[in-house]
Amino acid sequence: MVNPNDYFDEFNVSVHGITEAMVSSAPAWSEIHERIKSNYSNLIVASHTPFDRTAIRRACEKNGSEPFECQWLDTARVVRHTWLEFSKSGYGLSNLSKHFGISFKHHDAEEGARIAGEILLLAIQESKLNAFEWCSRSLKSSATEKYYIALEVNPDGPLFGNVVVFTGTLSIPRQEAAKIATFSGCEVGVGVTKHTSLLVVGDQDIRALAGAEKSTKHRKAEELIVKGQAIRIIGESDFERLIKI
Repeated sequence: MVNPNDYFDEFNVSVHGITEAMVSSAPAWSEIHERIKSNYSNLIVASHTPFDRTAIRRACEKNGSEPFECQWLDTARVVRHTWLEFSKSGYGLSNLSKHFGISFKHHDAEEGARIAGEILLLAIQESKLNAFEWCSRSLKSSATEKYYIALEVNPDGPLFGNVVVFTGTLSIPRQEAAKIATFSGCEVGVGVTKHTSLLVVGDQDIRALAGAEKSTKHRKAEELIVKGQAIRIIGESDFERLIKI
């Protein structure tokens, strides 16, 4: 606990559950700053959304303390990039704890830290990327990914429930192919994941595979198939026929 030496707003208390009485005898930020700085400098510090990063920066500014250098990892962004169903919404800790069956006492700072840690471990297990790799990876959505997310999936489409990924040279622009796919009921992914059910390969690439290197997406899909994942790898023309059927 830290005494902010400031007034307590009821709204803030409703969010984090910390009352003025709970911190009346707690040390001020200036008293614990050096200990926190020595403990966390040059390490990865994970927090769910940038709130904690901003709060610490503002506490340092208010008290004239030197900010400590660490590598921040936003677990909310990790979640949004790991699980397609949370890319737009539902990535709050309360909802995630229910989804993954983790007990969670809401409005409790220590519980929030524990849940964020458990969710990060699940994301590392799912994505096969460790914390260092997540930090080095750009977590900002690419223009292509934002475009795919913005497309509305047709629930009445013949391929509803599938997650499709395109690779290779297509006969039409990739964004146009994505539109057709979502109209047919597919969600469109940027890369091959455990959620992918269809990989559509450009016809030119299919014809050239006898003596050419397969794309990274193609190889990853084949690896997942060997492990038991149900992914269909088809050519672009086969995909068109499938949609018509």
